[in-house]
Amino acid sequence: MAEDKELYGYEEDEILTLEFDDGVEEECGILGVFDAIGKEYIALNPLGTEDVYLYGYKEIGDDYELSDIPEEDFEKVVEVFESLAVEEA
Repeated sequence: MAEDKELYGYEEDEILTLEFDDGVEEECGILGVFDAIGKEYIALNPLGTEDVYLYGYKEIGDDYELSDIPEEDFEKVVEVFESLAVEEA
């Protein structure tokens, strides 16, 4: 029997598990994929928190790849995400 877990309002297919370099895993809800400065990015919400993680996002067939956002682009990506978040509210 599958273990019941709190999904914090997300559907099972809207949950992504991040694995960090130190082996720690964190389940995140997918807030959305958006375009900024000519590339795609993904906004993730660690379950049970109000935090938001932003990553570069690239679809590869049926899979995807996440990447860190270069420091020089990060502020602009945050600005675009925040403007989209305000539109959604």
